[in-house]
Amino acid sequence: MSDRDKFAVLRGGGRVWAVGAIHGDAERLSRLHDALAARLEDRDCLVYLGNFLGRGTRIVETIDELLRFRIAFLARPYGFIEDIAFLRGNQEEMWDKLLQLQFAPNPPEVLAWMLRQGLQGTMTAYSSTAEEALGIARQGAVAISRWTGQLRAGMQSHPGHMQLLHSLKRAAYTDDGGLLFVNAGIDPERPLTAQSDSFWWGGGSFGRISAPYAGFAKVIRGFDPSHGGVADTPYTATIDAGCGYEGGLVAACFAPDGSVLDWIES
Repeated sequence: MSDRDKFAVLRGGGRVWAVGAIHGDAERLSRLHDALAARLEDRDCLVYLGNFLGRGTRIVETIDELLRFRIAFLARPYGFIEDIAFLRGNQEEMWDKLLQLQFAPNPPEVLAWMLRQGLQGTMTAYSSTAEEALGIARQGAVAISRWTGQLRAGMQSHPGHMQLLHSLKRAAYTDDGGLLFVNAGIDPERPLTAQSDSFWWGGGSFGRISAPYAGFAKVIRGFDPSHGGVADTPYTATIDAGCGYEGGLVAACFAPDGSVLDWIES
C-alpha cells in the first residue's frame, strides 16, 4: 500500500477549509454547508476530519449530506478531486472493526466498549440495535458473521455510503509540507508513516506538540477526546466545539502558514 493510499495530499500554497467532528448531526452539517458555499473561493481545498458517524440519530442523512456537498464542491470552476478529502475518525475506525467482530477475541466485551463510545447511533442507522447486537455477540462466530453481513447490506442499501467509508484516509497534508490534518491525535515522537492508531486514540499525546511536527507549520485535528473545546496554539489547532455532545459544529479556513483566516460555527 502506497502512502497515497493512506494519506490524502492536498494542493498547497492556498486556503484549506477543515470541518470538525460531526457525530451524525445532519442539521448542523447542512447549515454549515450553506454558510461554507457562500464563502468558498476558487482553488480552496476542503478536508473533513472524521467522526461523521456515531452518537447522533441522523447518520444516514449526514452521509447523504456529505455526498451531496462533495458533488457541489467538485462542480465549482477549478474544482478537482484532489482538493477534497475525508479522514477516518475513531467512530469510523470502530465501525470498521464492528464489521469484523466475529474475529475479535472477546466479542461481547469489545461490543460493549464500542457502544459506550457512541456507536449505537450508527448501528441503528444501518438496521440493528444494541440489544440485538449484544445478544448475537454471545452466540459465536457464525451468528456474528451473519449479523455483520446484514449490517453491510444495510449500508449498501444507501447509495454511496459504503464507497465513501471505504475511501477514507488516515490523515491529510498539503503538498508543500505546510499543514497536516488528523482526526484526534498524533504521537510527536513517531514519524507520520508509523502513527498506526495514534490518529484515533492518541489524543493525549497531541498536547505534547511544542515544536513543528515533521516540518509542518501546524497540525490540525477535528476531535478532542477530552472535550477541551476549540484551541489554536503556535503549532496545533483543535476545531471541535462539541458537536454530538450538545455543542456546535465548526469549520475553519487555514492559510499555508497555519493561521486562521475564516471561521464558521453552526
